[in-house]
Amino acid sequence: MKTVYFDSAATTQLRDEVIDKMTEVMQGYYGNASSTHSFGRSSKSLIESARKTVAKYLNVSASEIIFTSGGTEADNLALRSAVRDLNVKKIITSRIEHHAVLYTVEQLEQEYGILVDYVNLESNGHIDYSHLEQLLDTPEKTLVSLMHVNNEIGNILDIKRVGELCRANNALFHSDTVQSIGHYHLDLQEIPIDFMAVSAHKFHGPKGVGFAFVRKQSGLKPLIFGGEQERGVRAGTESVHNIVGLETALQLSYNNLETERDYIKGIKSYFITELTKAFPDVHFNGDCASLEGSTYTVLNVCLPIAGDKAMLLLFNLDLKGIACSKGSACQSGSSKGSHVLSQILDANQLEKPSLRFSFSKYNTKEEVDYVIEALKSFV
Repeated sequence: MKTVYFDSAATTQLRDEVIDKMTEVMQGYYGNASSTHSFGRSSKSLIESARKTVAKYLNVSASEIIFTSGGTEADNLALRSAVRDLNVKKIITSRIEHHAVLYTVEQLEQEYGILVDYVNLESNGHIDYSHLEQLLDTPEKTLVSLMHVNNEIGNILDIKRVGELCRANNALFHSDTVQSIGHYHLDLQEIPIDFMAVSAHKFHGPKGVGFAFVRKQSGLKPLIFGGEQERGVRAGTESVHNIVGLETALQLSYNNLETERDYIKGIKSYFITELTKAFPDVHFNGDCASLEGSTYTVLNVCLPIAGDKAMLLLFNLDLKGIACSKGSACQSGSSKGSHVLSQILDANQLEKPSLRFSFSKYNTKEEVDYVIEALKSFV
């Protein structure tokens, strides 16, 4: 059976070079990085080299990179410490953030009684920057948490503009950049951001590893206690092979960024064209049909398919070997609809099936053709 993987926003395929490098590390560098003997020092050296590599791409100090188990932990680290340790009394976010942010903010609201404001959204899912500016006009110590690239509709935040607004209003700025690092260059000397969350498996690296960017002298304190690893900010024995896998994947992503981005843009553009031909009434959710307003890796579409056929659409696509998503991977086991789409679609659109297709360097136009033909069979 032919297989097509159009779910790279959920997780990406490991690059062969990453697998090779991780295998080498697992075989030859098995010492605990906290040990003082040569085996431990060798492992520690790999971790610190990876930290410097990551810092170089973001134009920050290596001491500002904290390796974590992934984006969710990095989000929790920043948000919880901001309230618990940095005296934040108010969080401004949006209703279309990843649940790693939304659920954490809701929990902080219950635990600490903080104020939570949700910035208004435009009809295409972009935030209302004027409303954000209004919300920032407050005497309370405030943190803004807005993702750089939305994981469901692909909309891109003007992260520098938000950072400058926060700086001008003495607010802290946290961004979940899980869908953008490895796909976009971010110079954090130019972008005034305090905390950032990243996950390796979104740019062809391993699952179970990521990092937090923590601006130096921020005062952020640990979420996990038990050891002095990661400069005392994140306890626990480091996963050396995963950290080196992250480093290798990040290097390859940025070394090949322009070539691979242009190729994937071509896949997305072709998909838009062919979908429009096959389904003249198709609706592109958010700003995903724009190659400027959204990321080149995500396309979220509302299809003109009857409700009775829509119920088993994902299941039947899976039977044809096609992997895509109805929302984020974190929601796939839920009977609830997308919390993102519920904010930007009308009642009539919400009754129709919406699918997220997300792309990588491993996809082809022939795969697009196969998916279009499969979708046509449901009309």
